[in-house]
Amino acid sequence: MASLKIRKGDTVRVIAGADKGAEGKVIAVDPKKQRITIEGVHMVKKHVKPNMSNQQGGIVEQEAPIAISNVMLLVNGKTTRVGFKMDGDKKVRYAKATGENID
Repeated sequence: MASLKIRKGDTVRVIAGADKGAEGKVIAVDPKKQRITIEGVHMVKKHVKPNMSNQQGGIVEQEAPIAISNVMLLVNGKTTRVGFKMDGDKKVRYAKATGENID
């Protein structure tokens, strides 16, 4: 499987869907399903039963995953595509808009 261009901890902007234009930090990546979870984006309500960690139960709002194709990486406040290149003997990601290394 090819490595993903967006990783946990990256800042991204949503480019399609109901949350278009929203920005946030990636908190989870699922490479098998090609989906990511972004902090504060695509909030859904989930009904939870009372349990030891949540004595009250009720309706909880949490982030839901969105398709990785609907986001673009932000580098210096600007969206960019991501490429890979060899830097010596190490493979690094770089911003195609500016050409600078990301990692």
